[in-house]
Amino acid sequence: MTATILVLYYSRQGSTRLLAEQIARGIEGVDGAESVLRTVPPVSTVCEATEAAVPADGPPYAEKDDLRHCDGLVMGSPTRFGNMAAPMKHFLDGTSDLWMSGSLAGRPAAVFTSTGSLHGGQESTLLSMMLPLLHHGMYIIGLPYTESALMRTREGGTPYGASHWSGAEGDRALGDDEQTLARHLGRRVATAAVQLKRGREA
Repeated sequence: MTATILVLYYSRQGSTRLLAEQIARGIEGVDGAESVLRTVPPVSTVCEATEAAVPADGPPYAEKDDLRHCDGLVMGSPTRFGNMAAPMKHFLDGTSDLWMSGSLAGRPAAVFTSTGSLHGGQESTLLSMMLPLLHHGMYIIGLPYTESALMRTREGGTPYGASHWSGAEGDRALGDDEQTLARHLGRRVATAAVQLKRGREA
């Protein structure tokens, strides 16, 4: 029995993707858990524009079945004016059938983000990403202050989820504390998913 944790993200310059990869590392370190990385396509104002079914590089684009069959979810987006980016919101807006069927209810979830400025709306973005997950009936998991990196970080990291300060050009590497917190978040969701799945199947 393996709990599958979907790490779902949108990344424009690669910073959110780096966080996603660290979260996946944390998930893979939990016995009985596996990570699945998926991204979402950008949106276009041109109605005729379409994206390829497979992106040029990185993980495949997510499908609703990825959500339907996951045992846990960790969702990430760069910050756009204190909120999630439009491509992630567009993807979530198409999940009303999963909401109506209760497909995600009772599963653990967490969120993560990256920003160009140090105080660029990280916490409001994380909180806004929690709202649709709460509507889906998911259990929200954050980062406790028992994780010492949360107390000492001078970059990203919040109790609401993992975060990264990428810099105005998006070229700042993940700091040690940011990596530690991202992996810890992945472990927390994976541990909860494994325990919940064992309880359901006992």
